[in-house]
Order: sequence, then structure tokens, then C-alpha cells
Amino acid sequence: MHRAVMEDKTLARILVCDDERDIVSALRIYLETEGYEVVPAYSGKETLELLDGGAGIDLVLMDVMMPGMNGIETVHAIRKTSNVPIIMLTAKSEDTDKVLGLNVGADDYVTKPFNPLELLARVRSQLRRYTQLGSQEKPAEGIYTLGGLQLDDLAKEVTVDGEKVAMTPTEYAILKLFLLHPGEVLSPNRIYREVWQDEPIGVESTVAVHIRHLREKIEINPSDPRYLKVVWGQGYKLVPQEDNRRR
Repeated sequence: MHRAVMEDKTLARILVCDDERDIVSALRIYLETEGYEVVPAYSGKETLELLDGGAGIDLVLMDVMMPGMNGIETVHAIRKTSNVPIIMLTAKSEDTDKVLGLNVGADDYVTKPFNPLELLARVRSQLRRYTQLGSQEKPAEGIYTLGGLQLDDLAKEVTVDGEKVAMTPTEYAILKLFLLHPGEVLSPNRIYREVWQDEPIGVESTVAVHIRHLREKIEINPSDPRYLKVVWGQGYKLVPQEDNRRR
């Protein structure tokens, strides 16, 4: 079981990586005040060593701009072996790095100088989703099927044409949202509000990156999707099997 801070107030372990020790110290104060356990790291290499060493990390806060192995490279390396939630720490001028971070597997980002309340809200949101994905308790929902897609919410598994597909907690939550609303157009704002559980402000690119990742995992040809369609100017929809037959 993951140690996320939920209703039962159990402890979550958060790895904070930034080459600026003052920032790590400040984040540590914010997080420990809320009851989280903080594991500090000051380089990408140290982060990978801690994760590989079985430190039991539930979430990673990762700075983008670091000497040596930067945050983007570190996230890319983490995603080869782990689906742990990752929130990038970026400067306002680093819009390109935000997109790059999402492209290589980050789940969300917080802009420096960060608002502590916003940071904590995003941490709670990611931990909640990660805990739900890892939980072995039987949920109210069951198995959702659409064509060759199947989401088993008891086993927390997704299969495409019978083959298991590994997903991050964010991708899993987005797919489940679509499966709960087959054929319905979901706007980027709605997707962000329901999955990230935060108010959507300028979130189109964030959602688009995660949709692209999801397509790469569930579609035979992501550039010509059979399930997850764009409705231009409105959002996205997951097309029921009968609609696919009409193509």
C-alpha cells in the first residue's frame, strides 16, 4: 500500500530534487508541516539512486534546471522503470521545458516562485490518484469495456485487444473518465478539473500532451485513432465500437 496522506492521515514519502538547497529546505518545511515525509536530493543522479535503492518514494518534486543530468533527462530515466507521480518545478520563462517535461512523462508542474497552497493542492491530487491506482480495495466501479479496450478497476489494469498496457496514474484516470462517458465530448477544462481536481487555467497543452501519450498506448495508429477522437474546438471523445464500424 502507498503511504499517501489521505483520510486516514498515513504518511507519504516525497522526494524533493533541486540543486538549490534553500529551495529544498523551503519545500521540506511546507511538506513536513502537512505531515509528509521528505527525502531530499540535489541532482538527477542522486534521485535515480534513491529510487533504484528502494527508498519507497510516493511522489517526486523535480526541478527542471540542474547541472549535469537536468530534470527532463531525470524524468525520462525514471519513466523507464517507474510510474511514480512526478511534479516538475519550472520557472515562468520555461514554457518549453513544461511541455518537454510532460512529453517525457511528468504528471504536472508548478511554476516558481510557487504558491505553497497551490503546491500542496497539486501534491494531494497526485497522491490521491496514485493511491487509488495502487489500492487493492474493491471500488464501487467494475470493468469498463469499449471495443478492444478494457479497464479493470479492481485489478487496476488496462488491456488493449487482450494485451496489458502500462499506464501512469494520470493516463489511467483520463481513460477511466472517458470510459465513464463514452461518446461524450469532454473539453480540456473538464478533463483537467475532474482528473487533476484543480481549477483549469490555460491547461489545453497539458491535457493535449497526456491525450497524446494515452493514444500512443491504446491506438494501433495514434495518428489515425480508432477510439480517442478530437472534436475540433470542443475537446475529445472516446468513440463507442458501433461508431467505429461506420468508418
